[in-house]
Amino acid sequence: MVDPNDTTSLEYWMNLKFLLCSIWVFGSILIALFLIWRYEGSHHSKTYKETTRLERDWDSYDREAWMPCVKEIHPAWLLAFRIVAFCLLFIASTADVVKVGTDLFYYYTQWTFTLVIFYFAFGSLLSAYGLFWQHKMLTVCSLDVDAQQAIYEPLNHEDLENASRQQGGSCFLQSAAFWGYIFQILFQITAGATMLTDSVYWLVIVPFLTINEYPMNFLTVLAHSLNLVFLLGETALNSLRFPWFRISYFIFLTAFYVIFNWIVHACVQTWWPYPFLDLSAQNAPLWYLIVAVLHLPCYYIFALIVSIKYRVLARWFPESYQCL
Repeated sequence: MVDPNDTTSLEYWMNLKFLLCSIWVFGSILIALFLIWRYEGSHHSKTYKETTRLERDWDSYDREAWMPCVKEIHPAWLLAFRIVAFCLLFIASTADVVKVGTDLFYYYTQWTFTLVIFYFAFGSLLSAYGLFWQHKMLTVCSLDVDAQQAIYEPLNHEDLENASRQQGGSCFLQSAAFWGYIFQILFQITAGATMLTDSVYWLVIVPFLTINEYPMNFLTVLAHSLNLVFLLGETALNSLRFPWFRISYFIFLTAFYVIFNWIVHACVQTWWPYPFLDLSAQNAPLWYLIVAVLHLPCYYIFALIVSIKYRVLARWFPESYQCL
């Protein structure tokens, strides 16, 4: 007799529950692909005005990656914050892996935590490169700025862009714009995934599953709180946008995680990192649907936070905030 919980058997997968769960997962992927096709890029622009706006948006990606949202805040402060966040998160993650082992990487939480660490490492590099380029342009082009002003007052990035083009720096700007574009997508994926993991942990796992399957400890609590704290601090400082359709990339991450677990369990009989992923559970399709729907509030609550930030800055700092 075949064990119904044997994930390596064909009977485990050939049923209505797996079909419904597959529809939720691959249906979400198709929706995400449509949103990217419809809204990402400039190939759908119909007018010169729209094309010009999209080109201007592309040119702004490079400075979005390292310029704070308020001109009075020097970019070095954002760099310092990112370095501190990276170091603390890396230490916390390393301690958790040393204590528990590499099995942690079966969890979506660890995927998200690693993504946050990579985000701050990548952001630190872009901030450092942006500061270096800013300093280089000021030195090479000898902008007509008083020495004291150069230290204490914000720099006009448009002047730097014009100067860099005159010095043959357009290739750098194009490259920086590309990496700034990737960094913005990474920010949106990270924000959505962090909101999802922390929400599921505090609203589902802690109240209902902690006693039996998920004992709480300091490192576990840290992994489900420190990432969001630093990400909110990053959001308060940076000038990155948060387009609604970029939820697509967040959906891709979760779908890839689910499919990865399906492939692993189809090949090897092993434990499920989350009980609601187990397809043998009676309510598995319902759990999959609930988690899929949770992507919407998790992403758009964070988008609302970003929107409120810019509204507050526009009201309190109308002359100095940088909504790019």
